[in-house]
Amino acid sequence: MSVPVLWRDLRRFTPARVALGRVGNGLPTDAQLAFQAAHAAARDAVQAVLDIPALQADLRQVGLAASVVHSACPDRRTFLLRPDLGRRLRDTAGLPLAPGCLAILLCDGLSAAAVQRHAPPLLGHLAGRLERMGPIAIAVQGRVALGDEVGDAVGAEAILVLIGERPGLTAPDSLGAYLTWQPKRGCTDAERNCVSNIRPDGLPTAAAADKLLWLIMRMRALRLSGVGLKDEQPAISQAGLDQGRSIPAVGP
Repeated sequence: MSVPVLWRDLRRFTPARVALGRVGNGLPTDAQLAFQAAHAAARDAVQAVLDIPALQADLRQVGLAASVVHSACPDRRTFLLRPDLGRRLRDTAGLPLAPGCLAILLCDGLSAAAVQRHAPPLLGHLAGRLERMGPIAIAVQGRVALGDEVGDAVGAEAILVLIGERPGLTAPDSLGAYLTWQPKRGCTDAERNCVSNIRPDGLPTAAAADKLLWLIMRMRALRLSGVGLKDEQPAISQAGLDQGRSIPAVGP
């Protein structure tokens, strides 16, 4: 069965599965095969292993160094079955003290590919524009709240967690960024700000960096994050995004 023109036009505006058509009571073969391929890619993303040496090398390319920490999860299976252990730090060995700084944690989360591909360019946009940027750590088998313990351990004023988001059927490599003021064990999601869907076909890394810089500037001014910190960033011109000059370096 052919797809009506008005429905077919929607494909220009979204990667979602719309206007697929049908054959009898089912989908066309190509749509069904594409769905199965996307589902397999999402499953693979959840099970993928973070290549830490390659990630550290990519960070060095933008002038950054990162240590490695581990959650309390001994393996991937435990990580998927015990989210609580993914929020706990195994130990603090190798974490330098950085009082008053913004610490940064990279977590594999539910999509190691997202961190592998998008975290280095995102941090490359942030480096040099962010004052009091503290240590960077890479966490294996980590959840968002693992950043609370890392930030508390290094004495950071705030922490930025970059983590692989739950894969979707159109986005197996979406990166999320979570910002928390005065991190400590027991922080709730209401105390965080999130910038999600960071990827080329979602929110590009340059635009995400601008958004994070604005939030960090306001967080430091208000001395809070979460529901009390509203995203009221002024509109940014595309030229500013392309040149990376829309927001100056963020200081105290």
